[in-house]
Amino acid sequence: MTRMTDHLSRIGLLSGCSERDLERLARATDEVRLPTGAVLTRQGDIGREAFVIVDGTAEVERDGAVVARLGPGDVVGELALLDGGPRSATVTATSDLDALVLTRPAFHAVLDEIPTLAHRLLVTLARRLRDAGADSTAQRHPD
Repeated sequence: MTRMTDHLSRIGLLSGCSERDLERLARATDEVRLPTGAVLTRQGDIGREAFVIVDGTAEVERDGAVVARLGPGDVVGELALLDGGPRSATVTATSDLDALVLTRPAFHAVLDEIPTLAHRLLVTLARRLRDAGADSTAQRHPD
């Protein structure tokens, strides 16, 4: 497995993908180096790409409050690949950061090339939604 496919395989949304599919996705990504302070996403902006953090750290802010800190293996903006909707948070590099970038058009080209990938992604998303629903139900109704 190449360095890029190794990083892509860690993305929850891509967990059901074969190594061959990940290799095709890896060919569609670009590697970038971003300086400390670079803004990866800005809350409210339309999402056009996703980032996989390879090295470095970032901070997630929602409505001005820090809600998470990210590092190697974390993904930013993966839902933008599917719906191109507005960003739900601002993500800023807190160190120099190496990342893989996958644009929405490149992602859709890969889906056209590998139709079974769309099915795998839908199954993974359905699981994530079901798990999120179960977590919120457990929080509202503790046993």
